[in-house]
Amino acid sequence: MTDTALTRLTARLPREVDGRIRAMAIASLVGQIVLILTGGAVRLTSSGLGCPTWPRCTAQSITTTPEMGMHGIIEFGNRLLTFALIAVAVVMLVMLWNLRKERRDLFWLALGLLASVPAQAVIGGITVLTHLNPWVVGLHFLVSMALVVLSMLLVNRAYGRTGRFMDRVHPALPGSVAPAMLATTVAAAAAVVLGVTVTGAGPHAGDANAPRNGLDWDLFSHIHAVPAYLVLFGALFAVVVALSRRIRGAFRNGALALLGLTVLQAALGITQYYTGIPALLVAAHMLVSALLMAAAVNAADVARYSPKA
Repeated sequence: MTDTALTRLTARLPREVDGRIRAMAIASLVGQIVLILTGGAVRLTSSGLGCPTWPRCTAQSITTTPEMGMHGIIEFGNRLLTFALIAVAVVMLVMLWNLRKERRDLFWLALGLLASVPAQAVIGGITVLTHLNPWVVGLHFLVSMALVVLSMLLVNRAYGRTGRFMDRVHPALPGSVAPAMLATTVAAAAAVVLGVTVTGAGPHAGDANAPRNGLDWDLFSHIHAVPAYLVLFGALFAVVVALSRRIRGAFRNGALALLGLTVLQAALGITQYYTGIPALLVAAHMLVSALLMAAAVNAADVARYSPKA
Protein backbone atom coordinates (compact mmCIF):
# COMPACT_ATOMS: atom_id res chain seq x y z
CA MET A 1 0.00 0.00 0.00
CA THR A 2 1.43 3.38 -0.99
CA ASP A 3 1.82 6.27 1.43
CA THR A 4 -0.98 8.12 -0.39
CA ALA A 5 -3.39 5.22 -0.09
CA LEU A 6 -2.49 4.78 3.57
CA THR A 7 -3.05 8.48 4.18
CA ARG A 8 -6.46 8.31 2.53
CA LEU A 9 -7.37 5.29 4.66
CA THR A 10 -6.34 6.88 7.95
CA ALA A 11 -8.18 10.06 6.99
CA ARG A 12 -11.41 8.08 6.90
CA LEU A 13 -10.87 6.53 10.31
CA PRO A 14 -12.48 8.07 13.41
CA ARG A 15 -10.70 10.90 15.18
CA GLU A 16 -13.06 10.72 18.11
CA VAL A 17 -15.01 7.88 19.70
CA ASP A 18 -18.07 7.58 17.51
CA GLY A 19 -20.82 5.12 16.66
CA ARG A 20 -18.50 2.91 14.63
CA ILE A 21 -16.17 2.32 17.57
CA ARG A 22 -19.07 1.78 19.95
CA ALA A 23 -20.66 -0.70 17.54
CA MET A 24 -17.45 -2.72 17.39
CA ALA A 25 -17.21 -2.72 21.19
CA ILE A 26 -20.75 -4.09 21.41
CA ALA A 27 -19.89 -6.66 18.71
CA SER A 28 -16.92 -7.80 20.79
CA LEU A 29 -19.07 -8.33 23.88
CA VAL A 30 -21.87 -10.08 22.01
CA GLY A 31 -19.39 -12.23 20.10
CA GLN A 32 -17.63 -13.43 23.26
CA ILE A 33 -20.95 -14.37 24.85
CA VAL A 34 -22.07 -16.18 21.69
CA LEU A 35 -18.76 -18.08 21.67
CA ILE A 36 -19.52 -19.35 25.17
CA LEU A 37 -22.97 -20.44 24.02
CA THR A 38 -21.66 -22.22 20.92
CA GLY A 39 -18.92 -23.84 22.99
CA GLY A 40 -21.64 -25.12 25.27
CA ALA A 41 -23.53 -26.47 22.25
CA VAL A 42 -20.42 -28.40 21.23
CA ARG A 43 -20.19 -30.05 24.61
CA LEU A 44 -23.90 -30.61 25.21
CA THR A 45 -24.43 -32.27 21.81
CA SER A 46 -21.39 -34.54 22.32
CA SER A 47 -19.69 -32.80 19.40
CA GLY A 48 -16.44 -32.11 21.21
CA LEU A 49 -14.57 -34.45 18.87
CA GLY A 50 -16.73 -33.66 15.84
CA CYS A 51 -13.45 -32.49 14.35
CA PRO A 52 -11.13 -35.13 15.83
CA THR A 53 -7.88 -33.23 15.27
CA TRP A 54 -6.49 -29.68 15.23
CA PRO A 55 -5.79 -27.31 13.49
CA ARG A 56 -7.39 -29.30 10.69
CA CYS A 57 -10.85 -30.77 11.16
CA THR A 58 -9.58 -34.12 9.89
CA ALA A 59 -6.15 -35.31 8.85
CA GLN A 60 -7.05 -34.60 5.22
CA SER A 61 -9.39 -31.61 5.46
CA ILE A 62 -9.31 -28.18 7.08
CA THR A 63 -13.11 -28.03 7.00
CA THR A 64 -15.71 -30.51 8.17
CA THR A 65 -16.70 -33.24 5.74
CA PRO A 66 -20.08 -34.91 5.09
CA GLU A 67 -18.81 -38.02 6.84
CA MET A 68 -18.42 -36.02 10.08
CA GLY A 69 -22.16 -35.38 10.15
CA MET A 70 -23.86 -32.87 12.42
CA HIS A 71 -21.20 -33.21 15.12
CA GLY A 72 -18.56 -32.02 12.65
CA ILE A 73 -20.72 -29.08 11.59
CA ILE A 74 -21.28 -27.97 15.20
CA GLU A 75 -17.62 -28.26 16.17
CA PHE A 76 -16.33 -26.61 13.00
CA GLY A 77 -18.90 -23.82 13.33
CA ASN A 78 -17.56 -23.05 16.78
CA ARG A 79 -14.05 -22.88 15.34
CA LEU A 80 -15.18 -20.49 12.62
CA LEU A 81 -16.61 -18.10 15.22
CA THR A 82 -13.07 -17.60 16.51
CA PHE A 83 -12.08 -16.11 13.14
CA ALA A 84 -15.10 -13.80 13.26
CA LEU A 85 -13.99 -12.54 16.67
CA ILE A 86 -10.45 -11.98 15.36
CA ALA A 87 -11.94 -9.93 12.52
CA VAL A 88 -13.96 -7.84 14.97
CA ALA A 89 -10.86 -7.20 17.11
CA VAL A 90 -8.79 -6.24 14.05
CA VAL A 91 -11.47 -3.84 12.80
CA MET A 92 -11.70 -2.33 16.28
CA LEU A 93 -7.94 -1.70 16.33
CA VAL A 94 -8.05 -0.17 12.85
CA MET A 95 -10.90 2.10 13.91
CA LEU A 96 -8.83 3.21 16.90
CA TRP A 97 -5.65 3.86 14.91
CA ASN A 98 -5.96 7.65 14.93
CA LEU A 99 -6.83 7.50 18.64
CA ARG A 100 -4.14 5.01 19.68
CA LYS A 101 -2.27 7.62 21.75
CA GLU A 102 -5.19 9.70 22.97
CA ARG A 103 -7.36 6.72 23.93
CA ARG A 104 -4.84 4.16 25.04
CA ASP A 105 -7.44 2.65 27.35
CA LEU A 106 -9.53 1.54 24.38
CA PHE A 107 -6.55 0.61 22.24
CA TRP A 108 -4.98 -1.68 24.85
CA LEU A 109 -8.28 -3.37 25.70
CA ALA A 110 -8.88 -4.03 21.99
CA LEU A 111 -5.30 -5.28 21.58
CA GLY A 112 -5.78 -7.59 24.56
CA LEU A 113 -8.89 -9.04 22.97
CA LEU A 114 -7.09 -9.58 19.67
CA ALA A 115 -4.13 -11.30 21.37
CA SER A 116 -6.38 -13.48 23.53
CA VAL A 117 -8.64 -14.83 20.79
CA PRO A 118 -5.85 -16.77 18.98
CA ALA A 119 -4.62 -17.99 22.38
CA GLN A 120 -8.14 -19.22 23.05
CA ALA A 121 -8.10 -21.06 19.72
CA VAL A 122 -4.87 -22.81 20.74
CA ILE A 123 -6.41 -23.88 24.06
CA GLY A 124 -9.38 -25.20 22.09
CA GLY A 125 -6.96 -27.19 19.96
CA ILE A 126 -5.28 -28.63 23.06
CA THR A 127 -8.75 -29.56 24.30
CA VAL A 128 -9.30 -31.67 21.18
CA LEU A 129 -5.80 -33.15 21.18
CA THR A 130 -6.18 -34.21 24.84
CA HIS A 131 -9.54 -35.81 24.00
CA LEU A 132 -11.54 -33.30 26.03
CA ASN A 133 -9.55 -33.38 29.23
CA PRO A 134 -12.01 -31.73 31.69
CA TRP A 135 -9.39 -29.40 33.18
CA VAL A 136 -8.39 -28.10 29.74
CA VAL A 137 -12.06 -27.74 28.79
CA GLY A 138 -12.54 -25.75 31.98
CA LEU A 139 -9.58 -23.49 31.17
CA HIS A 140 -11.09 -22.90 27.72
CA PHE A 141 -14.31 -21.68 29.35
CA LEU A 142 -12.54 -19.53 31.93
CA VAL A 143 -10.52 -17.70 29.26
CA SER A 144 -13.77 -17.04 27.40
CA MET A 145 -15.22 -15.56 30.57
CA ALA A 146 -12.14 -13.37 31.03
CA LEU A 147 -12.69 -12.06 27.49
CA VAL A 148 -16.28 -11.21 28.42
CA VAL A 149 -14.86 -9.11 31.27
CA LEU A 150 -12.47 -7.28 28.93
CA SER A 151 -15.25 -6.71 26.41
CA MET A 152 -17.58 -5.28 29.07
CA LEU A 153 -14.89 -2.84 30.16
CA LEU A 154 -14.33 -1.92 26.51
CA VAL A 155 -18.04 -1.14 26.08
CA ASN A 156 -18.13 1.04 29.20
CA ARG A 157 -15.04 2.98 28.12
CA ALA A 158 -16.30 3.38 24.55
CA TYR A 159 -19.61 4.82 25.79
CA GLY A 160 -17.87 7.13 28.26
CA ARG A 161 -19.61 5.50 31.21
CA THR A 162 -16.40 4.87 33.16
CA GLY A 163 -12.66 5.48 32.96
CA ARG A 164 -10.48 8.55 32.57
CA PHE A 165 -12.52 9.84 29.67
CA MET A 166 -15.98 9.72 31.26
CA ASP A 167 -18.35 12.18 29.65
CA ARG A 168 -21.10 11.94 32.27
CA VAL A 169 -21.51 12.39 36.02
CA HIS A 170 -22.96 9.50 37.99
CA PRO A 171 -25.00 10.08 41.15
CA ALA A 172 -23.04 9.86 44.38
CA LEU A 173 -22.93 6.48 46.14
CA PRO A 174 -22.13 5.55 49.74
CA GLY A 175 -18.47 4.69 50.20
CA SER A 176 -19.31 1.05 50.94
CA VAL A 177 -20.85 0.41 47.53
CA ALA A 178 -17.70 0.27 45.38
CA PRO A 179 -15.89 -2.32 47.55
CA ALA A 180 -19.13 -4.29 47.91
CA MET A 181 -19.56 -4.43 44.12
CA LEU A 182 -15.92 -5.46 43.70
CA ALA A 183 -16.44 -8.25 46.24
CA THR A 184 -19.61 -9.28 44.39
CA THR A 185 -17.66 -9.52 41.13
CA VAL A 186 -14.98 -11.63 42.82
CA ALA A 187 -17.73 -13.90 44.18
CA ALA A 188 -19.20 -14.18 40.67
CA ALA A 189 -15.78 -15.19 39.34
CA ALA A 190 -15.44 -17.78 42.13
CA ALA A 191 -18.86 -19.16 41.24
CA VAL A 192 -17.73 -19.49 37.61
CA VAL A 193 -14.53 -21.34 38.60
CA LEU A 194 -16.43 -23.73 40.87
CA GLY A 195 -19.09 -24.15 38.19
CA VAL A 196 -16.37 -25.32 35.81
CA THR A 197 -15.32 -27.88 38.43
CA VAL A 198 -18.90 -29.11 38.76
CA THR A 199 -19.20 -29.38 34.98
CA GLY A 200 -15.99 -31.42 34.82
CA ALA A 201 -17.53 -33.93 37.21
CA GLY A 202 -20.95 -34.00 35.52
CA PRO A 203 -22.41 -36.04 32.68
CA HIS A 204 -22.01 -33.58 29.78
CA ALA A 205 -18.44 -34.33 28.76
CA GLY A 206 -18.62 -33.42 25.08
CA ASP A 207 -18.07 -37.01 23.96
CA ALA A 208 -19.19 -40.40 25.22
CA ASN A 209 -15.58 -41.47 25.87
CA ALA A 210 -14.29 -38.19 27.34
CA PRO A 211 -12.80 -38.42 30.83
CA ARG A 212 -14.27 -36.79 33.93
CA ASN A 213 -12.30 -35.07 36.70
CA GLY A 214 -13.29 -37.65 39.32
CA LEU A 215 -14.65 -35.16 41.88
CA ASP A 216 -17.90 -35.58 43.78
CA TRP A 217 -20.43 -33.78 41.57
CA ASP A 218 -23.06 -33.43 44.29
CA LEU A 219 -20.62 -32.06 46.87
CA PHE A 220 -19.12 -29.50 44.50
CA SER A 221 -22.58 -28.45 43.35
CA HIS A 222 -23.28 -27.33 46.90
CA ILE A 223 -19.87 -25.67 47.24
CA HIS A 224 -20.53 -23.86 43.95
CA ALA A 225 -23.71 -22.42 45.47
CA VAL A 226 -21.83 -20.59 48.26
CA PRO A 227 -20.32 -17.77 46.14
CA ALA A 228 -23.57 -17.67 44.17
CA TYR A 229 -25.38 -16.73 47.40
CA LEU A 230 -22.78 -14.01 47.99
CA VAL A 231 -23.51 -12.60 44.53
CA LEU A 232 -27.21 -12.56 45.41
CA PHE A 233 -26.53 -10.67 48.65
CA GLY A 234 -24.34 -8.17 46.79
CA ALA A 235 -26.98 -7.61 44.12
CA LEU A 236 -29.69 -7.13 46.75
CA PHE A 237 -27.48 -4.64 48.60
CA ALA A 238 -26.91 -2.66 45.39
CA VAL A 239 -30.63 -2.55 44.56
CA VAL A 240 -31.58 -1.53 48.10
CA VAL A 241 -29.04 1.32 48.02
CA ALA A 242 -30.20 2.47 44.59
CA LEU A 243 -33.90 2.42 45.46
CA SER A 244 -33.68 3.74 49.02
CA ARG A 245 -31.54 6.69 47.91
CA ARG A 246 -33.53 7.20 44.71
CA ILE A 247 -30.40 6.82 42.63
CA ARG A 248 -31.05 6.84 38.91
CA GLY A 249 -28.92 6.16 35.90
CA ALA A 250 -26.25 3.60 35.13
CA PHE A 251 -25.74 2.22 38.63
CA ARG A 252 -29.42 1.59 39.35
CA ASN A 253 -29.93 -0.01 35.94
CA GLY A 254 -26.82 -2.12 36.42
CA ALA A 255 -27.88 -3.20 39.90
CA LEU A 256 -31.34 -4.22 38.71
CA ALA A 257 -29.86 -6.16 35.80
CA LEU A 258 -27.44 -7.90 38.14
CA LEU A 259 -30.21 -8.87 40.55
CA GLY A 260 -32.50 -10.10 37.79
CA LEU A 261 -29.78 -12.24 36.22
CA THR A 262 -28.73 -13.61 39.61
CA VAL A 263 -32.27 -14.70 40.44
CA LEU A 264 -32.66 -16.25 36.99
CA GLN A 265 -29.35 -18.07 37.30
CA ALA A 266 -30.29 -19.42 40.73
CA ALA A 267 -33.61 -20.68 39.36
CA LEU A 268 -31.84 -22.39 36.46
CA GLY A 269 -29.23 -23.96 38.72
CA ILE A 270 -31.76 -25.32 41.21
CA THR A 271 -34.06 -26.59 38.46
CA GLN A 272 -31.31 -28.42 36.58
CA TYR A 273 -30.05 -29.93 39.84
CA TYR A 274 -33.45 -31.48 40.61
CA THR A 275 -34.35 -32.46 37.03
CA GLY A 276 -31.33 -34.54 36.07
CA ILE A 277 -29.21 -31.81 34.45
CA PRO A 278 -31.02 -31.53 31.09
CA ALA A 279 -28.85 -30.17 28.30
CA LEU A 280 -31.08 -27.20 27.43
CA LEU A 281 -31.04 -25.95 31.01
CA VAL A 282 -27.27 -26.36 31.15
CA ALA A 283 -26.96 -24.27 27.97
CA ALA A 284 -29.20 -21.58 29.48
CA HIS A 285 -27.12 -21.70 32.68
CA MET A 286 -23.93 -21.11 30.66
CA LEU A 287 -25.45 -18.22 28.73
CA VAL A 288 -26.73 -16.51 31.86
CA SER A 289 -23.37 -17.04 33.59
CA ALA A 290 -21.73 -14.95 30.85
CA LEU A 291 -24.41 -12.26 31.08
CA LEU A 292 -24.16 -12.29 34.87
CA MET A 293 -20.38 -11.88 34.79
CA ALA A 294 -20.75 -8.93 32.45
CA ALA A 295 -23.42 -7.41 34.70
CA ALA A 296 -21.26 -7.81 37.82
CA VAL A 297 -18.27 -6.19 36.11
CA ASN A 298 -20.47 -3.36 34.86
CA ALA A 299 -21.91 -2.66 38.33
CA ALA A 300 -18.45 -2.71 39.91
CA ASP A 301 -17.00 -0.52 37.17
CA VAL A 302 -19.77 2.10 37.44
CA ALA A 303 -19.57 2.10 41.25
CA ARG A 304 -15.80 2.60 41.09
CA TYR A 305 -16.16 5.74 38.99
CA SER A 306 -19.16 7.18 40.85
CA PRO A 307 -18.50 9.99 43.35
CA LYS A 308 -18.70 9.08 47.02
CA ALA A 309 -21.58 10.46 49.07
